[in-house]
Parts: sequence; structure tokens; C-alpha cells
Amino acid sequence: MAVWLVTGASRGIGAEIARAAVGNGDAVAVAVRNPDRLPDDLKNSSNVLPLALDVTRTEDIPAAVGEVVSRFGRIDVLVNNAGRGLLGAVEEITDAEARSLFDLNVFGLINMTRAVLPVMRRQGSGKIVNIGSRSGFEGEPGVGLYSASKFAVAGISEALAAELEPFGIQAMAVEPGVFRTDFLDASSLSVAAARITDYDGTPAHNTLDWIDTANHAQLGDPVRGAALIYEVTAQEKLPGHLYLGRDTLERLEVKIQRMRDDAGPWREKSIATAHDGAV
Repeated sequence: MAVWLVTGASRGIGAEIARAAVGNGDAVAVAVRNPDRLPDDLKNSSNVLPLALDVTRTEDIPAAVGEVVSRFGRIDVLVNNAGRGLLGAVEEITDAEARSLFDLNVFGLINMTRAVLPVMRRQGSGKIVNIGSRSGFEGEPGVGLYSASKFAVAGISEALAAELEPFGIQAMAVEPGVFRTDFLDASSLSVAAARITDYDGTPAHNTLDWIDTANHAQLGDPVRGAALIYEVTAQEKLPGHLYLGRDTLERLEVKIQRMRDDAGPWREKSIATAHDGAV
């Protein structure tokens, strides 16, 4: 029986990951801001430990991790799933809005990881699963700051994978596309308070119109997505990235080609910036 700690598990992919783990006989600590909002099947399961935790309250994290260890004796998998979105052109988003977003999407993830790693290092094993986004490898108009936060998640995950390998601990970034969850609801997605009309009719504001039509009509099935996350995490060796969803894989191919197109014309001149005789 593996022991999972999943943040942001009251709904969406987080809840489905918890269900997948419980359904496979594992124990799951679900960290949510309000445990009363947990679905009944998770709230009433003997294999589930509900934790009241807002991951932006750094001072509360060590006690929550201690509670998991006290109950189950170990933590085998940390899923950093808590996060939210922010819409708006980069120019429209205030410092306060950006910092609030990063407090949850980035610093909450960092602080949860810091708190769990001493447990995993003592065990000599563990897996860190960071839920990023398709926007974590491709900056998209209208979600620039959200993309920035998820680029950070990808970079942190890659660094962790290298840093933690000597301890028998692995790290993976999951980069989902659009899944049919509540992520596009106002409860998970905020819009910049300022609106610059010059952006009307441009890609940045077209994203706002797309949200209205896409909400709860997304292609991805969160149950299937969570099942694959569980399956991959249960393997002996994690990939560095799990690209999740048809749209993610399609955009990944576009990104790879764009990188080739950018690098190709300037390759020789870029190489020539080295000192003469440098290896």
C-alpha cells in the first residue's frame, strides 16, 4: 500500500487522482482548504485522511505533513495539484494579482515539497508529481502570467529530478491540456481587474471569449487523465514529463518545430560567439 498526499483534491483532477489511488488500495491524505467540501466517497473512506490546509499558509504545512506521517508512517507520493488560473494580457495584470498567483501555483508547491522531502530522504524513496499545464511549455496569449507560473513548475520539476536522484527520489511534471473540470469556473480562474480596450479583438482578449464557450465542454476526461497519472506514477521509473491529452501532444509538436525554426537560421553564428579555440 502506497501513501499519497494530494493537494487541491476536493474536485477536478486532484479528486480523481485521489479516487484512483484509493481504488487501487492505497492510502491518501487529501489536503484541501475546506474538508467539508470533499466528495462523500473521499470524505467517508477509511483509506482517506482529510487535511484542512491552504498551501499558501506556509506556517501550517509542517503540521499537516506530520499528521500524514503520524497516521500512515510514511509518504510515498506527493502530488502538488493545488493551483488556479489567471486571465489577462501581461500588461493588464497587476503585481498583486501576479504575486497571488505565484504564491499558490509556485511557492505553495515549493513549500509543500520542502516539507515532504525530509520524510522521503529518511525513507530513501519517494515520488514528487507536480501538476503543471500545457501552458508550461508554450506561452499563450491571454494567460501569460499563468504560463509563467507553470513554466516555473516545469523547471522546478526538472531540477528536482536531478537533485533527488542520489536519494532514490523521483520527480515528474504532468502537463495536461484542457480537461472537463471546474478549472474554467470563477472559483478556479480569475480575470485581471484592469482591462485595456486596445487588446479587444486581439489574441489576448480572444482567450476570454474562448473560455465562455469551452467551459465544461473541454475534450479531456478527468477520470481517464487521473487514471493515466496514477498508472505512470505507479511505475518503477517516472518520465521527466507526462504530456497529458491530445491537445497537449499536438501543441508539443508545434513547440518543437518552432524551436527548430528559431535555432536553425542562427545556429552557426550562435556557435561562433564562443572565444576562438574554445571547446
